[in-house]
Amino acid sequence: MPTKQGGLELLQTPVAQELLQSNIPARLAYVWRDGTPRVVPIWFHWNGKEIVLGTPAKAPKTQALKLNSKVALTIASTTWPYKVLQIRGTVQVETVQGVVPEYEQAAERYFGAEQGRKWVGQVRSMFPQMVRIAVKPEWVGILDFEQRFPSAIEAAMSGR
Repeated sequence: MPTKQGGLELLQTPVAQELLQSNIPARLAYVWRDGTPRVVPIWFHWNGKEIVLGTPAKAPKTQALKLNSKVALTIASTTWPYKVLQIRGTVQVETVQGVVPEYEQAAERYFGAEQGRKWVGQVRSMFPQMVRIAVKPEWVGILDFEQRFPSAIEAAMSGR
């Protein structure tokens, strides 16, 4: 029987591992300072325990994340059958000198080694500091539209 939605063990499944190693941007959802929701596409790096994001120190989202550390993050493929990794968790926000190391790794994954290094060089020249945002997963869900479907579809398929 498959692991129930919400279990952190889902991070070890082939679908999750494929998406965590992909070059699909994550969608980070958080609550803005006025209480309204926000969603932004962002590069990520999975280090085996947390999803790490890098952003300029003056990015507005950093202040909002310091006020409300609960977030949701989704990585979703764009071809059928869609594969979706959903993560809810708490962020830890930390300002670092230079480029966030995991951001460098993400740049090479998204662009390739040579272009990734060039990109990071440009970022380094623009931003003396960056913010490292680490999402610690507390709830994980997977949809693959083969074995795992949204709950309403699963209910209809089982006659509930």
